[in-house]
Amino acid sequence: MRDRLRTLMLIFLLLFAFVFAYSFETGPLNLNNSQKEATDKTAEINRSYYSILDFDDESEYEFATRGLIVAPEILELKDSSGKVVWSQAAYGFVDEFETIPDTANPSLWRDTVLNHCYGLFEVCEGIYQVRGYDLTNLTLIETECGGWIIFDPLMSLECSEAAMRLVEENLGKRPILAIVMSHPHVDHFGGIKGVIQEEQVADRALSIEDQISSGKIPIIVPEGFTEHAVSENLFAGTAMARRAAYQYGVLLEKSERDSLAMGIGLGQSTGTLTFILPTHEVRKTGEKIVIDGVEMIFQMTPGTEAPTEMNTYFPQLKALWLAENCTGTLHNLYTLRGAEVRDGNTWAKYILEAITLFGSETEVTFQSHNWPHWGNDVVIKYMEDTAAVYKFIHDQTLMYINLGYTSDEISNMIHLPEYFGKVWYTRQYYGTVAHNAKAVYQKYMGWYDANPVHLNPLDPSERARKFVEYLGDTERVLEMAYKDFLAGEYQWVAEITNILVYADPQNMAARYLCADALEQLGYQSESGTWRNAYLTAALELRIGNLKDESKLAKGSADILANLTVEMLLDYMGMLIDANEAEDIDITFNLVLTDSDERYFVHLFHGVLLYYKDQTRETSDATLTCPKIGLLTLISRNEAQQKQLIKVDGNEDILMKLTQAMVTMDRTFNIVEP
Repeated sequence: MRDRLRTLMLIFLLLFAFVFAYSFETGPLNLNNSQKEATDKTAEINRSYYSILDFDDESEYEFATRGLIVAPEILELKDSSGKVVWSQAAYGFVDEFETIPDTANPSLWRDTVLNHCYGLFEVCEGIYQVRGYDLTNLTLIETECGGWIIFDPLMSLECSEAAMRLVEENLGKRPILAIVMSHPHVDHFGGIKGVIQEEQVADRALSIEDQISSGKIPIIVPEGFTEHAVSENLFAGTAMARRAAYQYGVLLEKSERDSLAMGIGLGQSTGTLTFILPTHEVRKTGEKIVIDGVEMIFQMTPGTEAPTEMNTYFPQLKALWLAENCTGTLHNLYTLRGAEVRDGNTWAKYILEAITLFGSETEVTFQSHNWPHWGNDVVIKYMEDTAAVYKFIHDQTLMYINLGYTSDEISNMIHLPEYFGKVWYTRQYYGTVAHNAKAVYQKYMGWYDANPVHLNPLDPSERARKFVEYLGDTERVLEMAYKDFLAGEYQWVAEITNILVYADPQNMAARYLCADALEQLGYQSESGTWRNAYLTAALELRIGNLKDESKLAKGSADILANLTVEMLLDYMGMLIDANEAEDIDITFNLVLTDSDERYFVHLFHGVLLYYKDQTRETSDATLTCPKIGLLTLISRNEAQQKQLIKVDGNEDILMKLTQAMVTMDRTFNIVEP
């Protein structure tokens, strides 16, 4: 009997060796470009959340569904070309599963279910929200004579138009008396022309009181709104748009193995972005504005979720609008699409200030994402817990910094206290403790960890090639990586195989194994943005970069039209490739006919400098045009340049100015060189 067992075991080992060897001739076992199911390790990790969190606690679900007036059975919005720009129908799969699949973190799945609750809701008497019609909520405040004050008119024109139709069909058509935009991120203003048109807007030269009494619509924003709204969409806008595709999962399908919610909503709409210049800036906490009987008291919160932001209190309604300072999830001190880091300490202080200013009377908090919270005890706890989490991340990171730990070390060491880890509205659906801790490190210490080895590291592709040279046998590395994959070491497998991809992007076995590892990390992620990033990278490793811009949000001509001349000149300087412009040395006067501005501009050795309120007789040429003429230089549209720009002097000046400009690429590679 023993001999027979030994023989059977030998046959099994030989068979396994043959299969393993054959699989590596064409790539390790099961390495192909298809999506996979969750591994046993991933399933085990996901199921562990049932012992961490109280899934019987339905309080957040009750808040997410409370006050529902109406919701269409199917919600799918399209632009004028027929392209789908927003769809709740795509998330209908969450209703089809009796148990949460192993390919989804149960906590994130639950958040997806809550964000799939959409329609027109009553927050309290006089306040309504359309939720789930875009990444943000459309909020409406009823005035004494039956008008609306609208807060944050969504991201896309098509979405805000549909939201207003839902309101008018169920609450009647009412005049819009004011627009309030809490901060300058595009998902809070991009849909404004689906609500009002430019000709309805009040005269910006008037005081806010005269704007209100003029019969036209004031647009009320925090100080510095316009500058930040246009600059964020310009200077690093191309890179942010590409990275946002990873963060928001716009290239992914919606399913139990693809994109789910991401904490502050289901995802980005991809419709038409619009912009109208504001008419009044709120400059200090405590400023009061009364519109048709509705009193609003503003609290400035700069440097929190946005460089400029404001909360609003409605004393008659005992209701506090928290903008994006509290959102029912851990937010970002650093957002994965790229942005200036945010100050967790300041963020916490402004929430505590709101409690001090308004907390004793507040009965409901509501905001631009997710759902309200009701009851004074509940809202105080909600705000205090949220403040405490940002303060914790800030303070603990600094403690570790001063103990000598680096950014990567701290991000692996810091964990929320057990109490905060169990609170549903501080869970890591959008931001994470790990990358927020890195944001604190970056704010105080920058990119350098003080190890001189990291002062000037090799280019990633060169480093990867040296790794491969030292490792020697790439197939042996893949064998070892595959064994680690089977052991559930997905982060390490992703790291080592991505080195192989950077050394040789055509190494399909490395691409597929890297994709498989990233996919499992995505399935495990409680953060929707991390899940989207992992799964988007896996998709592109398997099928390549499709260079498809059709799923990205459209650029906004309205934003471009409202750029200042100096912003446009700065942007032109960013477009110039210094290597191509090394030998170019030109000067010109720039005279703007519509803004009555003058500049002297000098391009030399790849650098564009300009002097405001100057012209010089010794310049090579004088360019006279309206501000829009500068856009034709950026787009390098020669026909439009001839129509809009008058050139006195060197006729070649436009060609010399634009010949070294690069074309920005919204589809550049991310997970491969």
